[in-house]
Amino acid sequence: MRDDGHDHLGIVVQEPGPGSGSGSGSGFVDAAGRSRTESLGERVLGSLLDRAHLMPARLVGPLVAQEIAAVGGTDVSIWLQDYDQRTLQPLAGTGLVGVTTPIDGSWPGRAFTQDARIEQKLPDGSVRLYLPMLDGSDRVGVLAFTLPGVDDDDRRLAQRLAGLTADLIVTKSLYTGTFARVRAAAPLSLSAHLQWQTLPPLIMTTPDVALAGILEPAYDVGGDSFDYALDEHVLHLAVFDAMGHGLEAAIMATVVVAAYRHGRRSAASLPDLYVHMDDVLGSTHPGRFATAQVGRLDTETGTLSWVNAGHPAALRIRPSGAVDELTGPISRPVGFGGAAPSVQTTQLEPGDRVLFFTDGVVEERLADGMQFGEGRLRELVEQTSADRMSVAETVRLLSHTLMAARGGRTSDDASLLLVEWRGPPRDDELVRGIIGGLPAGDIDS
Repeated sequence: MRDDGHDHLGIVVQEPGPGSGSGSGSGFVDAAGRSRTESLGERVLGSLLDRAHLMPARLVGPLVAQEIAAVGGTDVSIWLQDYDQRTLQPLAGTGLVGVTTPIDGSWPGRAFTQDARIEQKLPDGSVRLYLPMLDGSDRVGVLAFTLPGVDDDDRRLAQRLAGLTADLIVTKSLYTGTFARVRAAAPLSLSAHLQWQTLPPLIMTTPDVALAGILEPAYDVGGDSFDYALDEHVLHLAVFDAMGHGLEAAIMATVVVAAYRHGRRSAASLPDLYVHMDDVLGSTHPGRFATAQVGRLDTETGTLSWVNAGHPAALRIRPSGAVDELTGPISRPVGFGGAAPSVQTTQLEPGDRVLFFTDGVVEERLADGMQFGEGRLRELVEQTSADRMSVAETVRLLSHTLMAARGGRTSDDASLLLVEWRGPPRDDELVRGIIGGLPAGDIDS
């Protein structure tokens, strides 16, 4: 073999020499002159990341508990949100503690709803940390553990441990049912299982736009679904309601979502997307239909364009709390064939929110036989939006408030999708410390 500094696979081989190891030399550098030697935080996060690669899903929780215990943490708990976002369900395993806990009114629930670190001072002087586990901005659950005391270095490491734990759970979820079983506070119907499998993350947040959606009834939804994608400076969004109930409606909704994604990824215009979904559904389910709203938000200008194919008009919610309808011509539901869609456009202002919803939200009959109605919906939207909570928490509370106001009735699926335009992108979207660029409660290093 030639002695040319390469092995037979073409990988460069460098013999150790002066300056190797922890001393000075070429390699990673830091403008502030910080050491390249491994810190406590790097060792904990690195060990967790290294060991997790081949760790089976059932041991992810115990692995996290073991690494936290190795650096002084006790009473480690990992909770995952259930499907209707009412309770936090505990992971079980060696080194883990915790019981099913309501989101509203609990310490871990505060971390979940505020998307921020919560600290509980215990009688013995120790501190219990509750940390939201966020995959990007999507709520996965809550990590908690107790330390003898905390400073900003502890808080920074704890926050990053929670983020890494969330990423491990989401990644492992791609090939296991372990975490889905933990999340389920009740049995999922087959139609609901199908719908949850097709959904994107329920929450997406960037400095420019935020979005959150929810399905009802979470454990038995049939024909409702939604989808979105942020490509460059365009937010694509869609809400669907397939005709009928149960499994047949879920199958139709899955076909419509697939047709929408196929057209969207092929860069089809809104009219072409409508025609594509119409053709696909008409050929696969003749005589049946699905209502839809498909739209695009230009995050640079705030221009929102949409096609309303049989849905109630979306509601625009101003930062002041004022609510108005995005009215306009309504196109025929997809599946009938041959219709030309009507594209509508409006200009949003920074801070404006738009609520898309399916007819099950407003058409439910109450105990007195009257429909719930769009008037009641607007009142509850105004009440829920008054405190200007996060988009994710607004949708969660609005969904539960609507359910209570309808007397718990869900004879039809009901879905919500709330979008907020925060303003045009900054000149430099990669600048450190950009507003909205870090999770709430994070500590910038």
